[in-house]
Parts: sequence; structure tokens; C-alpha cells
Amino acid sequence: MAIADPIPDTTIPSAPRVAELFVLVAAMPAEQLDGVLSNLTASYPAESLLIAVPEPLATNLDPSLRIVAAPPGNISWTLTAADFVNAYHFAAQNEARAILMLGPESGSLSPSAIRDLGNAVLTTPVDLAVSCYDLPPLAGLVNSAILYPLTRALFASRVRFPLAIDLGLSMRMAERLAGAAQRITKLDQGETPLWPINEAIVAGFSIEQVDVGPRGLPQPAGLDLNTVLPLVTGALFSDIDAKAGFWQRSRQLPPAFSPMPKPQAHSTDGATDIAPMLQAFQLAYTNLQEIWSLVLPPNSLLGLKRISETDAAAFRMPDNLWARIVFDFLLAYRLRTINRGHLLGALIPLYLAWVASHINITASGTSSECHVEAVAAAFEADKAYLVSRWRWPDRFNP
Repeated sequence: MAIADPIPDTTIPSAPRVAELFVLVAAMPAEQLDGVLSNLTASYPAESLLIAVPEPLATNLDPSLRIVAAPPGNISWTLTAADFVNAYHFAAQNEARAILMLGPESGSLSPSAIRDLGNAVLTTPVDLAVSCYDLPPLAGLVNSAILYPLTRALFASRVRFPLAIDLGLSMRMAERLAGAAQRITKLDQGETPLWPINEAIVAGFSIEQVDVGPRGLPQPAGLDLNTVLPLVTGALFSDIDAKAGFWQRSRQLPPAFSPMPKPQAHSTDGATDIAPMLQAFQLAYTNLQEIWSLVLPPNSLLGLKRISETDAAAFRMPDNLWARIVFDFLLAYRLRTINRGHLLGALIPLYLAWVASHINITASGTSSECHVEAVAAAFEADKAYLVSRWRWPDRFNP
């Protein structure tokens, strides 16, 4: 998707008819784009759509489709702040009733998934329709370990994928997200992810989780865990910091969405080797003690010492220990205890230890989804600790 300033009026051709649904499609290879356009026309009458795509288009498209040029951008792996700015300005200037944002590799979504996402904001009073993906057990683990448990515990949200890349937006939701996105781009953080779930909850807007089934996840080109985890975790930590006055108040977790994510029935191609993850954790346990001791209290350091001495086959990261670690890193991020880049880098080997534990737990017969829900429950149970440390950070210092 594009990393750009809002689009000038002159770049948007006036549409001959008012669009029911404005669709902003991510940059993607031409063959994938053809599939997305086919799915859209299978889901909606062509005359009800206005579609913005960043690629040059072939000449053999359905002539009834109204397609405009979105700003050119690099093929990316997630939605960015600038995408939300562009989506709102396109839709508002063409008097659309709602917006559908389709992320990279959205050609893997079925026509019914696309239709359900769009209809959620077109035909019901829902402000934000968020995709719930059916992923393999070991996919999206940064989300499972950090993003989902934190969002659930602090914002009382059951949305399983807070950083979903396929969304339906009402116009008032899009306007709010564009405002939040402009604040990010003014700080020259155009690549920073935006958190629609948090914005919707703070605004009191309605949210629906839409089961879209299996989906191919885009892989960050040229990016690895050392880049991706600090980027998304830092963005979420910053958003939590900005909304502290909201999430510190007690809130009831809403009833479960229907349908909820199902325990995965995906097969795995043999056992995953956790040895490199544990080696990274054990090396960090030796080399990062000075940094970790600035962030983590003695009880957490003692817990890490115990698991660092555990054999690989029996290795487990207790859910309450992991929750406490993430909360303490969030606190250190807020207080700038150390350089934020160094801080988030020091979280990576701890995350790898969680992944190794998660793999062992699922290999023992517990479904991946059941374990993720148990982790989220541990974050919820320990929220009072975070609130207390946030309000009185010095009280817990040794």
C-alpha cells in the first residue's frame, strides 16, 4: 500500500455515479490483482463499486468496473497509516457509503469472505468489520503471543487479529482512523501500523469480527523478526501509552464473537526444531542480564533462570511469567528505562523462548488456539499489576 500524503483533489477523477462501496486494494503482483477484481465482481454489482488500485491495469477488464489509480507504493505486508488517510479521502470525495480495505495477497480470500466483510459495514450499523483468519497453528505467532493478549486485556476486545489487513469501515470509522493516521505521518512514521480496534473501542464504535477462512499471509520482503517484532510491538506500546487514560478503567470483556476461531486442524510437516530458539534464549540469558535487570523484577528474573536450565523437551514458559514480562517491557517502553530500540531488541529472545514453549505445548496435544486463549487469560488476570506499576512506577522498584 502507499506511503504518501493525502491525495490532492485533482488526482481523483469524478465518478459518474455515487459508489456504494469504495475498495482500496493493496499493491500486489498483476496476477493476484486479477483474482481480487474477479472476486469483487463475483460479490457485488459492478455499478456499486469504486475500486482504487496502485498498478497499471490491463485493457481486458470488465468495462463496467469503475477503477481509479491509487498512489503508487511498494508491495508491503501490512496496512500503514498512509493507507487509511488515502482510503478516507478517496471515499469521501466520491461520496461512498462504506470502505473495504484489502491487504497484500488478498486474492487468497474467497468471494464470500470479501462479500461478508463489505456487507458488515454496508448493510448493518457496524463501524469496523475485522477479519478473523483460519491460519496454521504456527503462523502469526507475534499476534498470538503479544498483540492479541495485550489488546484483549487492556481494551476488553475479543478480536483475534488486531492487526488484520482486510477491513470494512463505516465512513465515521474511516474518518477517525484518517485523523489518527495523519498524526502518525506528521511524525514521519508512515510505515508505522495503525490500531483500528483500539480507536473503535475508545470512540465507542461497533465492531464485528468476520470469519473469512484461510488466507495467505504476505511475508515482509527483506524484513526478519529482528525488524518486524520491534516495529509492531513498539507501535502497539505507543498506542497503549497514548490511550492510558482509557484502558486503566475497568471494563467487562464482551461476549464471544460468533463464530469464534476454531482449534486448527492443519497438519504440520514434521516437528519444528526449537533448538535454535532455545540457544538464542540461553545466549541472551547470559549476555542480556544487565538490560533485563533494568526491566524485569527479581521474581521474573528468577523464573527465567529456572526455565533456562530446563531440558528442551520439557521447556515451558509459564503463561503468567510471559504476561508479566510483556507488561514490564511495556512499562519500560513508557518510562524510557533504556533506549527503546535496545529494549525491544532485548524482548526478541524472550519471545523466541515463548515460541519454543508454545511449540512444545501444542506438540503435547493442546491445540494452538487453546493455548493462545490461556495466554490471553493470564494477561487479563495480571492487568491490575500493570495498572499499579503504570500509576506508581517507583513503588515496585527494589
